[in-house]
Amino acid sequence: MINPTRPSRWQIGGILFVGILAASTSAIFIRYALEASGTRGVGFSLVLAAARLTLASLLLLPAWKNFHATPVPRRALYQSIAAGVFLAIHFAAWITSLSYTSIAASTALVTTNPVWVALISWVWLKEKPSVVTGGGIAIALLGGILVAIGDAGSLSSAPQPWLGNVLALVGSWAVSFYFLLGRAAQQKGLGIGRHAVLAYSIAALVLMPLPTLFQTSYLGYPPTVYLCILLMALFPQLIGHTSFNWAVRWTSPTLVTLVILAEPVGSSLLAFLLFQENPGVSVFLGAAVILLGVGVAAWGQRSA
Repeated sequence: MINPTRPSRWQIGGILFVGILAASTSAIFIRYALEASGTRGVGFSLVLAAARLTLASLLLLPAWKNFHATPVPRRALYQSIAAGVFLAIHFAAWITSLSYTSIAASTALVTTNPVWVALISWVWLKEKPSVVTGGGIAIALLGGILVAIGDAGSLSSAPQPWLGNVLALVGSWAVSFYFLLGRAAQQKGLGIGRHAVLAYSIAALVLMPLPTLFQTSYLGYPPTVYLCILLMALFPQLIGHTSFNWAVRWTSPTLVTLVILAEPVGSSLLAFLLFQENPGVSVFLGAAVILLGVGVAAWGQRSA
Protein backbone atom coordinates (compact mmCIF):
# COMPACT_ATOMS: atom_id res chain seq x y z
CA MET A 1 0.00 0.00 0.00
CA ILE A 2 1.38 3.42 -1.01
CA ASN A 3 1.32 5.94 1.79
CA PRO A 4 0.11 9.39 0.68
CA THR A 5 2.46 12.33 1.15
CA ARG A 6 1.87 14.15 4.40
CA PRO A 7 0.37 17.60 3.71
CA SER A 8 1.99 20.76 5.04
CA ARG A 9 0.64 22.68 8.05
CA TRP A 10 -0.57 25.40 5.66
CA GLN A 11 -2.51 22.86 3.61
CA ILE A 12 -4.11 21.39 6.72
CA GLY A 13 -4.97 24.87 7.98
CA GLY A 14 -6.43 25.88 4.62
CA ILE A 15 -8.65 22.80 4.42
CA LEU A 16 -9.85 23.36 7.99
CA PHE A 17 -10.64 27.01 7.22
CA VAL A 18 -12.78 26.02 4.23
CA GLY A 19 -14.44 23.34 6.38
CA ILE A 20 -15.34 25.88 9.07
CA LEU A 21 -16.86 28.27 6.52
CA ALA A 22 -18.99 25.44 5.11
CA ALA A 23 -19.98 24.02 8.51
CA SER A 24 -21.08 27.45 9.79
CA THR A 25 -23.97 27.39 7.32
CA SER A 26 -25.47 24.18 8.73
CA ALA A 27 -27.54 25.71 11.53
CA ILE A 28 -28.67 28.47 9.16
CA PHE A 29 -30.05 26.04 6.58
CA ILE A 30 -31.73 24.03 9.35
CA ARG A 31 -33.40 27.15 10.75
CA TYR A 32 -34.57 28.17 7.26
CA ALA A 33 -36.07 24.70 6.79
CA LEU A 34 -37.82 24.89 10.17
CA GLU A 35 -39.25 28.31 9.36
CA ALA A 36 -40.35 27.27 5.86
CA SER A 37 -42.11 24.13 7.08
CA GLY A 38 -43.73 25.78 10.10
CA THR A 39 -42.90 22.56 11.94
CA ARG A 40 -40.94 21.91 15.11
CA GLY A 41 -40.07 18.78 17.02
CA VAL A 42 -38.30 15.45 16.80
CA GLY A 43 -40.04 14.02 13.73
CA PHE A 44 -39.22 16.84 11.32
CA SER A 45 -35.71 17.18 12.74
CA LEU A 46 -35.13 13.50 11.95
CA VAL A 47 -36.42 14.09 8.42
CA LEU A 48 -33.81 16.82 7.95
CA ALA A 49 -31.02 14.67 9.42
CA ALA A 50 -31.91 11.56 7.41
CA ALA A 51 -32.47 13.43 4.14
CA ARG A 52 -29.19 15.34 4.54
CA LEU A 53 -27.13 12.17 5.01
CA THR A 54 -29.04 10.23 2.36
CA LEU A 55 -28.49 12.91 -0.28
CA ALA A 56 -24.81 13.28 0.67
CA SER A 57 -24.40 9.51 0.33
CA LEU A 58 -26.07 9.52 -3.09
CA LEU A 59 -23.76 12.30 -4.25
CA LEU A 60 -20.80 10.10 -3.24
CA LEU A 61 -22.06 7.03 -5.12
CA PRO A 62 -19.18 7.17 -7.65
CA ALA A 63 -16.79 6.49 -4.75
CA TRP A 64 -18.26 2.99 -4.35
CA LYS A 65 -16.69 1.98 -7.69
CA ASN A 66 -13.21 2.12 -6.17
CA PHE A 67 -14.18 0.75 -2.78
CA HIS A 68 -12.50 -2.61 -3.42
CA ALA A 69 -9.56 -1.18 -5.36
CA THR A 70 -7.14 -1.98 -2.53
CA PRO A 71 -7.59 -4.32 0.43
CA VAL A 72 -8.51 -2.69 3.73
CA PRO A 73 -8.25 -4.31 7.19
CA ARG A 74 -11.62 -5.47 8.43
CA ARG A 75 -11.10 -3.54 11.67
CA ALA A 76 -10.91 -0.29 9.68
CA LEU A 77 -14.25 -1.05 8.05
CA TYR A 78 -15.84 -1.78 11.42
CA GLN A 79 -14.50 1.48 12.82
CA SER A 80 -15.87 3.43 9.87
CA ILE A 81 -19.27 1.76 10.29
CA ALA A 82 -19.27 2.59 14.00
CA ALA A 83 -18.35 6.18 13.12
CA GLY A 84 -21.44 6.29 10.90
CA VAL A 85 -23.66 5.17 13.77
CA PHE A 86 -22.29 7.92 16.02
CA LEU A 87 -22.75 10.42 13.18
CA ALA A 88 -26.43 9.45 13.03
CA ILE A 89 -26.77 10.01 16.78
CA HIS A 90 -25.01 13.35 16.46
CA PHE A 91 -27.36 14.71 13.80
CA ALA A 92 -30.51 13.29 15.38
CA ALA A 93 -29.67 15.02 18.68
CA TRP A 94 -28.19 18.26 17.38
CA ILE A 95 -30.72 19.06 14.63
CA THR A 96 -33.54 18.39 17.09
CA SER A 97 -31.90 20.78 19.56
CA LEU A 98 -32.37 23.65 17.09
CA SER A 99 -36.15 23.27 17.48
CA TYR A 100 -35.87 24.06 21.19
CA THR A 101 -32.98 26.45 21.69
CA SER A 102 -31.19 29.20 19.79
CA ILE A 103 -28.56 28.80 17.10
CA ALA A 104 -25.77 30.33 19.19
CA ALA A 105 -26.48 28.21 22.28
CA SER A 106 -26.86 24.99 20.27
CA THR A 107 -23.71 25.43 18.20
CA ALA A 108 -21.68 26.59 21.22
CA LEU A 109 -22.62 23.44 23.14
CA VAL A 110 -22.30 20.96 20.28
CA THR A 111 -18.75 22.18 19.65
CA THR A 112 -17.57 21.48 23.20
CA ASN A 113 -16.12 18.27 21.76
CA PRO A 114 -12.45 19.32 22.29
CA VAL A 115 -12.94 18.42 25.95
CA TRP A 116 -14.47 15.03 25.18
CA VAL A 117 -12.00 14.25 22.37
CA ALA A 118 -9.05 15.15 24.62
CA LEU A 119 -10.39 12.97 27.45
CA ILE A 120 -11.23 10.02 25.18
CA SER A 121 -7.85 10.30 23.41
CA TRP A 122 -6.11 10.33 26.77
CA VAL A 123 -7.94 7.23 28.06
CA TRP A 124 -8.32 5.29 24.80
CA LEU A 125 -5.33 6.32 22.67
CA LYS A 126 -2.97 7.25 25.52
CA GLU A 127 -2.44 10.66 23.90
CA LYS A 128 -1.96 12.88 26.91
CA PRO A 129 -2.33 16.56 25.95
CA SER A 130 0.53 18.88 26.80
CA VAL A 131 0.12 21.57 29.44
CA VAL A 132 0.06 24.23 26.72
CA THR A 133 -2.58 22.35 24.71
CA GLY A 134 -4.65 21.89 27.87
CA GLY A 135 -4.45 25.62 28.49
CA GLY A 136 -5.59 26.28 24.93
CA ILE A 137 -8.57 23.96 25.43
CA ALA A 138 -9.56 25.82 28.59
CA ILE A 139 -9.24 29.23 26.90
CA ALA A 140 -11.23 28.13 23.84
CA LEU A 141 -13.99 26.63 25.99
CA LEU A 142 -14.19 29.88 27.93
CA GLY A 143 -14.80 31.55 24.58
CA GLY A 144 -17.57 29.05 23.85
CA ILE A 145 -19.18 29.86 27.21
CA LEU A 146 -19.04 33.58 26.40
CA VAL A 147 -20.78 32.89 23.08
CA ALA A 148 -23.56 31.04 24.90
CA ILE A 149 -23.88 33.82 27.51
CA GLY A 150 -24.12 36.37 24.72
CA ASP A 151 -27.14 34.45 23.45
CA ALA A 152 -29.00 34.77 26.76
CA GLY A 153 -31.38 37.38 25.37
CA SER A 154 -32.60 35.16 22.57
CA LEU A 155 -32.90 32.13 24.87
CA SER A 156 -35.95 33.70 26.47
CA SER A 157 -37.85 33.24 23.19
CA ALA A 158 -36.71 29.62 22.74
CA PRO A 159 -39.50 27.11 23.54
CA GLN A 160 -37.52 24.66 25.73
CA PRO A 161 -33.91 25.85 25.98
CA TRP A 162 -32.78 23.29 28.55
CA LEU A 163 -34.00 20.37 26.43
CA GLY A 164 -32.31 21.87 23.38
CA ASN A 165 -29.08 22.42 25.28
CA VAL A 166 -28.98 18.83 26.59
CA LEU A 167 -29.60 17.48 23.07
CA ALA A 168 -26.77 19.66 21.73
CA LEU A 169 -24.46 18.22 24.41
CA VAL A 170 -25.43 14.65 23.45
CA GLY A 171 -24.62 15.60 19.87
CA SER A 172 -21.20 16.76 21.03
CA TRP A 173 -20.44 13.45 22.75
CA ALA A 174 -21.51 11.49 19.66
CA VAL A 175 -19.48 13.53 17.19
CA SER A 176 -16.39 13.13 19.38
CA PHE A 177 -16.52 9.35 18.94
CA TYR A 178 -17.30 9.87 15.25
CA PHE A 179 -14.08 11.82 14.66
CA LEU A 180 -11.89 9.47 16.68
CA LEU A 181 -13.25 6.33 15.01
CA GLY A 182 -12.89 7.95 11.60
CA ARG A 183 -9.29 8.82 12.36
CA ALA A 184 -8.54 5.26 13.44
CA ALA A 185 -10.14 3.84 10.28
CA GLN A 186 -8.11 6.14 8.03
CA GLN A 187 -4.86 5.39 9.83
CA LYS A 188 -5.47 1.69 9.19
CA GLY A 189 -5.66 2.30 5.45
CA LEU A 190 -9.22 3.42 4.67
CA GLY A 191 -8.93 6.51 2.45
CA ILE A 192 -11.01 9.62 3.08
CA GLY A 193 -13.26 8.95 0.07
CA ARG A 194 -14.13 5.42 1.14
CA HIS A 195 -14.49 6.38 4.79
CA ALA A 196 -16.82 9.28 3.92
CA VAL A 197 -19.11 7.24 1.68
CA LEU A 198 -19.26 4.36 4.16
CA ALA A 199 -19.84 6.48 7.30
CA TYR A 200 -22.38 8.78 5.61
CA SER A 201 -24.25 5.81 4.14
CA ILE A 202 -24.42 3.99 7.47
CA ALA A 203 -25.66 7.17 9.18
CA ALA A 204 -28.32 7.57 6.50
CA LEU A 205 -29.48 3.95 6.89
CA VAL A 206 -29.75 4.38 10.67
CA LEU A 207 -31.74 7.61 10.37
CA MET A 208 -34.05 6.86 7.42
CA PRO A 209 -36.70 4.78 9.27
CA LEU A 210 -36.79 6.98 12.39
CA PRO A 211 -39.20 9.73 11.19
CA THR A 212 -41.93 7.13 10.65
CA LEU A 213 -41.78 6.31 14.37
CA PHE A 214 -42.99 9.86 14.96
CA GLN A 215 -45.65 9.70 12.20
CA THR A 216 -43.67 12.18 10.10
CA SER A 217 -43.48 12.04 6.30
CA TYR A 218 -40.64 12.94 3.98
CA LEU A 219 -43.11 14.46 1.51
CA GLY A 220 -45.43 17.46 1.36
CA TYR A 221 -43.09 20.28 2.45
CA PRO A 222 -42.50 23.59 0.64
CA PRO A 223 -39.72 23.62 -2.01
CA THR A 224 -37.56 25.75 0.32
CA VAL A 225 -37.24 22.79 2.69
CA TYR A 226 -35.84 20.52 -0.02
CA LEU A 227 -33.51 23.26 -1.25
CA CYS A 228 -32.16 23.63 2.29
CA ILE A 229 -31.61 19.86 2.52
CA LEU A 230 -29.66 19.94 -0.75
CA LEU A 231 -27.52 22.83 0.48
CA MET A 232 -26.89 21.04 3.79
CA ALA A 233 -25.71 17.95 1.93
CA LEU A 234 -23.41 19.96 -0.33
CA PHE A 235 -21.82 22.49 2.00
CA PRO A 236 -21.72 21.54 5.71
CA GLN A 237 -21.74 17.78 4.99
CA LEU A 238 -19.67 17.08 1.88
CA ILE A 239 -17.34 20.07 2.26
CA GLY A 240 -17.40 20.72 6.02
CA HIS A 241 -17.46 17.23 7.54
CA THR A 242 -15.26 15.70 4.86
CA SER A 243 -12.66 18.43 5.44
CA PHE A 244 -12.62 17.69 9.17
CA ASN A 245 -12.38 13.94 8.56
CA TRP A 246 -9.46 14.47 6.19
CA ALA A 247 -7.64 16.78 8.61
CA VAL A 248 -8.10 14.51 11.62
CA ARG A 249 -5.95 11.87 9.92
CA TRP A 250 -2.97 14.21 9.69
CA THR A 251 -3.11 16.12 12.94
CA SER A 252 -4.37 15.78 16.49
CA PRO A 253 -8.16 15.23 16.74
CA THR A 254 -8.12 17.56 19.75
CA LEU A 255 -6.68 20.34 17.60
CA VAL A 256 -9.21 19.73 14.81
CA THR A 257 -12.13 19.91 17.22
CA LEU A 258 -10.63 23.05 18.76
CA VAL A 259 -10.66 24.68 15.33
CA ILE A 260 -14.31 23.62 14.96
CA LEU A 261 -15.03 25.88 17.95
CA ALA A 262 -14.99 28.72 15.43
CA GLU A 263 -18.22 27.33 13.93
CA PRO A 264 -20.61 28.84 16.52
CA VAL A 265 -19.02 32.23 15.93
CA GLY A 266 -19.76 32.08 12.22
CA SER A 267 -23.23 30.61 12.80
CA SER A 268 -24.08 33.27 15.39
CA LEU A 269 -23.02 36.11 13.08
CA LEU A 270 -25.04 34.65 10.21
CA ALA A 271 -28.02 34.21 12.55
CA PHE A 272 -27.73 37.88 13.51
CA LEU A 273 -27.69 38.98 9.87
CA LEU A 274 -30.43 36.64 8.63
CA PHE A 275 -32.73 36.08 11.61
CA GLN A 276 -31.98 39.13 13.77
CA GLU A 277 -30.82 36.85 16.61
CA ASN A 278 -28.73 39.45 18.44
CA PRO A 279 -25.63 37.64 19.73
CA GLY A 280 -24.57 40.44 22.06
CA VAL A 281 -21.13 41.79 22.86
CA SER A 282 -20.15 38.52 24.55
CA VAL A 283 -20.26 36.71 21.21
CA PHE A 284 -17.63 39.02 19.75
CA LEU A 285 -15.54 38.76 22.90
CA GLY A 286 -16.00 34.99 22.86
CA ALA A 287 -14.86 34.86 19.23
CA ALA A 288 -11.59 36.56 20.14
CA VAL A 289 -11.09 34.22 23.11
CA ILE A 290 -11.79 31.14 20.96
CA LEU A 291 -9.22 32.22 18.39
CA LEU A 292 -6.70 32.84 21.17
CA GLY A 293 -7.35 29.39 22.61
CA VAL A 294 -6.99 27.71 19.22
CA GLY A 295 -3.70 29.53 18.69
CA VAL A 296 -2.34 28.47 22.10
CA ALA A 297 -3.40 24.86 21.54
CA ALA A 298 -1.88 24.82 18.06
CA TRP A 299 1.39 26.09 19.51
CA GLY A 300 1.21 23.35 22.14
CA GLN A 301 0.72 20.69 19.45
CA ARG A 302 3.65 22.08 17.48
CA SER A 303 5.89 21.97 20.53
CA ALA A 304 4.81 18.47 21.56
